[in-house]
Amino acid sequence: MQTRTLGTQGLTVSALGLGCMGMSDFYGQRDDAESTATIHHAVARGITFFDTADMYGPHTNEILLGKALASVRDRVVIATKFGIVRDPNDPGVRGICGRPDYVRNACEGSLKRLGVDAIDLYYQHRVDPQVPIEDTVGAMAELLKSGKVRFLGLSEVSSTTLRRAHAVHPISAVQSEYSLWTRDPEESLLQTCRELGVGFVPYSPLGRGFLTGQIKRFEDFEPDDYRRNSPRFQGENFQKNLNLVARLKDMAAARGCSPAELALAWVLGQGGDLAPIPGTKRRDRLDENLGALDQILCPGELQELSGLFPAGAAAGTRYPEAMMHMVNR
Repeated sequence: MQTRTLGTQGLTVSALGLGCMGMSDFYGQRDDAESTATIHHAVARGITFFDTADMYGPHTNEILLGKALASVRDRVVIATKFGIVRDPNDPGVRGICGRPDYVRNACEGSLKRLGVDAIDLYYQHRVDPQVPIEDTVGAMAELLKSGKVRFLGLSEVSSTTLRRAHAVHPISAVQSEYSLWTRDPEESLLQTCRELGVGFVPYSPLGRGFLTGQIKRFEDFEPDDYRRNSPRFQGENFQKNLNLVARLKDMAAARGCSPAELALAWVLGQGGDLAPIPGTKRRDRLDENLGALDQILCPGELQELSGLFPAGAAAGTRYPEAMMHMVNR
């Protein structure tokens, strides 16, 4: 397995990680047995980087991941996140909290659910507009000093916020949605990360499954699948985005690989300081994703793919309006 270094503080991870959110939430029914088998299979295939958050479930994904990785704890990097607060009576209702006391309490909860003494990479999931980023990162830095956290990260932040945070304590990684159909980080965030020596972790590098070429009808989504509420999967947007993926499928067929492998290879080809975390709860999909590591794209091929999916090509916003307001821009 190839490895990549995130930041300048010594965090090394497998070049491809595993996003575990969908194992417990948002993408239809759970299958904890298959999810656990997928995590074990990932370890066997050399993946060392596993991503979760306290709001996935909520809480159940951290428990699932902690149990699955208990026997190999010393061989893996566990990343989790705090900051999105879900109403226990209505999990669809969400808020954001970055208060220092909340940061400390959230960390204690994650440590207990994961069954670990320290969290390898601790992210602020969303920036709290009511709390100065300096206060939140200051509390995160205290956790690091006490040994409860090893490296600090931020998720969905602007370049300006990253600079302010990094001035308080070095940030090792920034996580943001990035794929052929979500090119937003290229506007300034990637450049800022590189200027500051911060690693970059693309989530949803397969466009929430759309870039696999396996999604063909809106009606195929389960009733509780989050994508039913996503603008990119609705109405005219759905068909326009299918047309984009058709071009990706043609290029993948000509190369003799799957669309998923090609789309992930493009993300991997954007720099050695990126470690994408495609999510899956199935072993066969995990193996397909790992095939991307064998697809080494030359500059011309990277440019051709970029041309097929220029910035802004995807129809619809990447989140519903209410969730877009939670993104720090």
